[in-house]
Formats: sequence, C-alpha cells, structure tokens
Amino acid sequence: MASYDYDLLIRGGTVVDGTGAPPRTADVAVEGGRIVDVGTLGAGGNGGARQLVDADGALVMPGFVDIHTHYDGQATWDERLTPSSWLGVTTVVMGNCGVGFAPCRPEDRQRLIELMEGVEDIPGTALHEGLPWTWTSFPEYLDHLSGRSFDIDLAAQVPHGAVRLHVMGERGARREPADGEEIKEMGRIVREGIAAGALGFTTSRTMNHRTSRGEPTPTLTAAADELVGIAAEMSGAGGVLEVVSDFRDLDAEFATLRRMVEESGRPMTISVAAEDHRAYWGSLRDRIASAAAEGLPIKGQVGSRAIGVLLGLQASLNPFGGLPAYRSIAKEPIAERVRIMGDPAFKSRLLGELDEGGPAGFLAGFDRMFQLGDPPNYEPDPSTSVAARAAAAGRSPADLAYDLCVERDGTDFLYYPLFNWIGGSLDAVGDMLRDENLLPGLGDGGAHVGTICDGSFATTLLTHWARDRSEGLPLEWVVQRQCRDTAAAVGLCDRGVVAPGYRADVVVVDFERLRLRPPEMAFDLPAGGKRLLQRADGYLHTFVKGIETYANGEPTGALPGALVRGPQSVG
Repeated sequence: MASYDYDLLIRGGTVVDGTGAPPRTADVAVEGGRIVDVGTLGAGGNGGARQLVDADGALVMPGFVDIHTHYDGQATWDERLTPSSWLGVTTVVMGNCGVGFAPCRPEDRQRLIELMEGVEDIPGTALHEGLPWTWTSFPEYLDHLSGRSFDIDLAAQVPHGAVRLHVMGERGARREPADGEEIKEMGRIVREGIAAGALGFTTSRTMNHRTSRGEPTPTLTAAADELVGIAAEMSGAGGVLEVVSDFRDLDAEFATLRRMVEESGRPMTISVAAEDHRAYWGSLRDRIASAAAEGLPIKGQVGSRAIGVLLGLQASLNPFGGLPAYRSIAKEPIAERVRIMGDPAFKSRLLGELDEGGPAGFLAGFDRMFQLGDPPNYEPDPSTSVAARAAAAGRSPADLAYDLCVERDGTDFLYYPLFNWIGGSLDAVGDMLRDENLLPGLGDGGAHVGTICDGSFATTLLTHWARDRSEGLPLEWVVQRQCRDTAAAVGLCDRGVVAPGYRADVVVVDFERLRLRPPEMAFDLPAGGKRLLQRADGYLHTFVKGIETYANGEPTGALPGALVRGPQSVG
C-alpha cells in the first residue's frame, strides 16, 4: 500500500500568501486539512502526495473570506452556497444587516420572511417552501446548520431584527421603545447565540431596509440605550458587531456606535459607501480613523465597485416596469413579452405613456444607465450611457433602452450604478480600498437575487484593481485585505493565509485568464424562485480544508464545508 507524505501538494505556483508579502514561487503542502509546509518540496512523480496539482504559471492564494453575505435561508436547504463558492470564496459570514431567521417563534415566521424578502430581495415563496423551521432559538438554528455539509464554510451572526421581534412581539415590529427588561432579555439572547457559536451581533439603521409590505425594519429607530445595552451584554462573551446606518445625524449616530464598542470591548464594522449627493461618507471615514487611532476597534466595510442594480425583463426592475402598457404584459412568460414588445405598435404605445410623464425613479436616469456587456463592464465610461449613445444616434434614450431590453431574447441586463460611482468613475472606491481602516465587504451573496449580483466583488478586486486598472492596487495588498484581514476582523484567525498551521482553504488562479461572465437569471430556488447567478473563468482549483471542491469551475462533488462555531485560531 502506497505511503504518502502529504494529502495534497500544489507545486510550482506563484504564492500570494495573504500577509502582504511579495509573490514568490513555492510549493504548498497540505496534510489533515492544514497547510504543513510552503517552500521547495517534493521532486518528481507525485511529490509524495495523494493529489498533485501543477500550478506553474498560476497564482496560489488563500480562499477569499467574505464577511458580508445573506445565505441565512439558502444554507438551510442548499449544500452549495453559489454564486460565492464559484468565485474563489471559501468562507462566508451571514446574518448581516440585522436580518435572519432565528430566534423565531412559529407565529413570527411570516414576519421574518417579509423582512428578509423586503430587505434582501429574496422571494417569499422560496423562503416559505425552503425553510424547514426546525428551530425556535438561535442555538437550535446553529444546530440545524451544523448537521449539514456545504461546498464552503459558513458562519452566522445574531440578527437584531429577529431578536427584537422575538422579545417584543408586535411592539418590536412597530419600532416602539424597548424597556429595561426587554433590553436585558435581548442581550441575553445575543449572549446565548455567541456562546453557541455565533460570530457576533448585527443591526440595521437605514430607511433602505423595508419589509415586503413597505414597513421600515424593526431596528430602524432602536434607541441608543437599546443598542448600547445589548452590546454591553456582549462584554466578556466575545463576538463582533456589524452595523448599517443612514447616518442622517452623523455626530449622534457615530457617538452611539462608539459607545457600543466602548461598553462591549468588541470590534465593529460599519457599511461605508460613497454618494455623489451626500458628502457624509468622507466624514464617516474620518471618524472611523479617529476612533481607530484612539484604540477603538472600528472598521468600515466597502464594496470593490459601484453598488448598483441590474435592470431587465428578467430582473425585478426594468426601465419601463411602472408603465401601464408594460404592466399589462408583466406576468407573461419572457418569450411572450419579447414577442409583444417586438410589435412596433406596442412600442409606440408604451413610449407614448412615457412621453406623457410616466413614473419617476430610474426612468429619469438614462445618463446613469449602461448596457452591462460581455464581459461585464463595472466602470463604464459616461460617454457609453444609454443617454449618450442615444444622443449620438439621434434617438431618444427611452427608445434605445427599450431595444436593449429585448436584445438576446430579453435576457440582457442594463447596469445602473447607485453608490461609489462618483463623477463617472470608481476613483472613490480605489481611495477607500487603500484605507487601512476599511475592509472589502458588502457583496451580499445570497441576497438581492432579482436586482443585484455582487457576490463577485472579490473577483473584481483581483481583475479590475490588481490587474486591469491603470491606477490599481498591488496584488499582495488586495489578497491580504480580502483574505487575512477580513478573516481576522470576525475572529476567524485560522484562515486567510498560505502558511504552515493555517486551514488549507486555497485557490489556484489563472490570473491572466480570470474574467467574470455576465450575470444570468436562474429559476432554481424553492417554488421555482428566480435568482441572479454569476460565474467566472480562470479559477482552476478551489480547496476547502485541503479537499478540492471545484476544478475549472465545475463541482467535484466533495462537500467539506461546515458551520464554523465561534472564533478560530491557528493550530
């Protein structure tokens, strides 16, 4: 019987190890799910390994650690956390933005589904059919997940919205103030969740988050005493804090967040996005930097490109969705809608409604609307907007947008950047990505499934920022930030680095060939629900715990991923 020195040997690749060190040529040896050596190893044959991977000419990197996802529902029914697991991600953290499905009494299930459906654009029908509801408490939810296997690792956080509803009932949903006993009970539940293996506690303070009935999230107006009181209960228990806020009163809001960190002693991350109609984001960055300089562990999370929406006939939104003519055919199958929209008389009728005024919103923004293209262009030149192209062709923007919507049998998408696209470029994003107090995040994998497909943010970091953009970022910095630093920010210090003792979560990448494919709409959620998915070319091998899960983008069938309970350390 053959004897092997290693389970896996990745030989001759360019190792970008996640520490910020310059790339170097080396072999990587794996045994028992851990990296055991990095250097010049194994000569000839299989190098003394059960599996040998020739990585000559390729990058060898830690798997990406995505700390801002929403797989809370999908993980209860699906063993593959796609699209993240297709895109070099080997660990995801969910439960962000204060939304999730535990704790939950049976009578509150509908409320939590409506909250997730509205905030994260996940079809309620899919959640109703897919969620098994084998839990009421957060520890029981973790127990359900721990009995399942996945293609990547996942970790959970305790969501404020579910906790508030669980403790306060209808009063919590109506955003009424919590009393002292209710705050204490919410803190107890959070502490119980952390003891069971949750990584932390999350909350939402933004008007952008509403239930499917249009109601604000239950946590929107939670008082400072509630937020600080819950955080204080985490003192000594561990865990991290994650917050998204509108910062309408920047001074008061940030003061509350500081108090949460001071009272708990726990690290916090805050969503940060650049807006061209509000200048608060620069001041927010200054406050984060000031807090960090004072020793408070506060960091921001930023996207690697514009945070925008996809518009199209298959998407949840399209430029004409509010017009009566379109609403009259909206429930028809896509092929029938395309056929009808190909009729010049129908087109004239629909565009005539727009000429008469029509709805506002996206329809007023053709200068900010672009054909996404193949490969998708996430930093489009303003001269290629629908408005600019239409002007050059001597036609109306709406007329051009109409034709673009029916291209490729109605499967094409228009791209509408909302945040981070300032002055027609991503220069603001590059500035934020260079900031040591801001981490890459906000990809929202598993959420916004009819409008956004940003689980590919980490791939954009590699392709756009470390390879293609003239004013880009060093490759070693990008890998360090998306791997070691994101992992450390949530206490997962056993991964994110290619070095002895670390988890053997590794990706092998053909850097020159790496490219994102255009998003596609799939109808594979429970009850036939739709979701946007995106693949990439150039991910040659993905290993989770030293076991290959994907080879050239195709699943191997192995499911070594599992629920990660609590902080992790090397060794």
